[in-house]
Amino acid sequence: MSATANEVGRRMPPAAGNLLAAIGNTPLFRLKRVTEGLPGIEIYAKAEYFNPGGSVKDRPALNMINTGEEQGKLTHDKIILDSTSGNTGIAYAMVAACRGYKVKLCLPANASPERKSILRAYGAELILTDAGEGSDGSIRRCQEIYAEDPDRYFYPDQYSNPANWQAHYNSTGIEILEQTGGRITHFLASLGTSGTFMGTSRRLRHEKPGVVCVSAQPSSGFHGLEGLKHMPTAIVPKIYDPDLADDNVWVETEDAYTMVRRLAREEGLLVGISAGANVHAALELGRRLAREGREAVIVTVLCDGASKYMSEPFWNE
Repeated sequence: MSATANEVGRRMPPAAGNLLAAIGNTPLFRLKRVTEGLPGIEIYAKAEYFNPGGSVKDRPALNMINTGEEQGKLTHDKIILDSTSGNTGIAYAMVAACRGYKVKLCLPANASPERKSILRAYGAELILTDAGEGSDGSIRRCQEIYAEDPDRYFYPDQYSNPANWQAHYNSTGIEILEQTGGRITHFLASLGTSGTFMGTSRRLRHEKPGVVCVSAQPSSGFHGLEGLKHMPTAIVPKIYDPDLADDNVWVETEDAYTMVRRLAREEGLLVGISAGANVHAALELGRRLAREGREAVIVTVLCDGASKYMSEPFWNE
């Protein structure tokens, strides 16, 4: 039997669109095997590596660039300059390639080789900073470069720019509410710039005031969790509000590595180190709630995929 025109139309793929329009609306997965033995506890993970640039940072990078254009601060005679641990830089470089901008990025020298290769593939200029100073060293170097010639650059400053957290307020938080049917009881995310936690938590609190918002941080200032900050010892982002979190979970680097391997081997999810930290912290939260005899719907974030970390030795442990 031949298909009717309407039937053919329904089977056609959606109309082609702008690459940047694919940012957001990422899937939410329920974690089953790693959460076994927790009665009444559901843990879900928002898979941000489905964004075209491969990470949660696509959302704020696009919003910061859009805002810069709208305010007249970003024009094509300026270079986009910022410090990054990798993912925001990749997002900047992707958006810049689409819009015809040049990008200069300061990042720690020990950023994964994959991140450096991706940035160079997009055409970004890299300024590598002292690995021992982490992301703070990159922030300081970026500020020096900008101070030397401010008219040459558009410096969005992801750590201070409200357009960072507003991207999550206007997208991530709304999506989580819709995808959980409003059932979410707890939101957990680790802190880097803090934009994901700040924006998403504020939107969830606005729409559903009873949601408990829990941050996660590395357990010390010396850690291997790329992109994350130990706030007591780091340069604190200006957009960070320490009073927003109801609680905090401290994460050991080795526990995040272990969870990355577990997610790959038990859930089929190949994710990055900060994603492993988030799920480990969400599981710790879930265990605590289960011990108290409480039920919960916990949502966390898979910040990026594993492709930027495949050279790390922990995969073989």
